Amino acid sequence: MATTLPVPIEFELPDGWHAAPPDEVGAPGAAFVALHPGADAGFTANIAIDGEYRPDDAPLAALADASVAQLRASGARVEVVERSEKGSAQAPGLLQELAVTAAVSGVLRELVQTQVYLGVLDVADPHRRVVIRLVLTATEAQHPTVLDDFQAFVRSVRPEGGGGA
Repeated sequence: MATTLPVPIEFELPDGWHAAPPDEVGAPGAAFVALHPGADAGFTANIAIDGEYRPDDAPLAALADASVAQLRASGARVEVVERSEKGSAQAPGLLQELAVTAAVSGVLRELVQTQVYLGVLDVADPHRRVVIRLVLTATEAQHPTVLDDFQAFVRSVRPEGGGGA
């Protein structure tokens, strides 16, 4: 079942991308999914958003490690290609790029997954932290052509009512 984010956000989808019901596209834990208009060898690049309140002060790198472990537990082969911290102490972020080999609809696929973790303090209670994860999944061949779209998407994410274009 699709989830909701613990804090409302706004964002702009890149041209051509369209929203899809998470449950219908096999992403039941996501709060939002967008699909690219063109498929590569039967796989559709997608952007997914999820998030949760974090009652602990686990570093974003530990959450990224947990994401890798979860993918591996699903049977995928996963290699961390890049990981770097972004943002500031008040608005921390982490970028992680993964090379993933996984069976998708019975077909073994070479995928690239770019994950961005954003730490957000609850405005109503600054002691409560929310982590929002933005994920681009694409085939190895298609990833370079959709990465700019994903980067523009990430730059557009803001708290609801936070202004912007």
